[in-house]
Amino acid sequence: MDQQKTAELICEIGRRMYERNMVAANDGNLSVKIGEDEILCTPTGISKGYMTPECICLINQKGELLRANEGYKPSSEIKMHLRVYQERPDVKAVVHAHPVYATTFAIAEQPLEAPILTEAVVSLGRVPVARYARPSTDEVPDSVAEYVQEVDAMLLAHHGALTYGDNLLEAYMRMESVEFYARQLYQTACIGVRKELTPAQVDELYEIHRTLGIKGRHPAKK
Repeated sequence: MDQQKTAELICEIGRRMYERNMVAANDGNLSVKIGEDEILCTPTGISKGYMTPECICLINQKGELLRANEGYKPSSEIKMHLRVYQERPDVKAVVHAHPVYATTFAIAEQPLEAPILTEAVVSLGRVPVARYARPSTDEVPDSVAEYVQEVDAMLLAHHGALTYGDNLLEAYMRMESVEFYARQLYQTACIGVRKELTPAQVDELYEIHRTLGIKGRHPAKK
């Protein structure tokens, strides 16, 4: 995998996250597995909206720094990414962000699982909430591990959201889908009316998921 092009894509996705209010200040982080034991990741203390390829760090699966320009080092939250890669060999990219609506549900410790949106049922299935964990500690990867085998997107209690996939664009698009789903749940709650799909309709949508051959983990695959 071309490291320069991957670093440029990480910066592009980071800017998109910043512009779409998925992160504030220096929040959030992204990573891409580019080899058996090489991972490119975003640095700590840098806004995702202002990164350049020179900011991106290279680490191994243990989190050890392999290469970084002076003044840059990986985020302490990279432990969460490494745990996903460890538990899910199929995953090649991880995105962590604080999108407004999804994070609202994470603060309330409410999962995104009501079947109200066809696209969300097909693409995500459900988005559970990983238990609260103190930032920058091993509690964070341990909490993520509880759901990582079941789904490709989760909320982090009182923290934000985490998505992952076969490539960075896929992982990021899942983050967009999570935020859109959360917004629809929030807005239907605001108007006081929410019509849920029936179990039979959900089963039909799960069959669509299976037919599309979407990679990753989903309730339809059980």
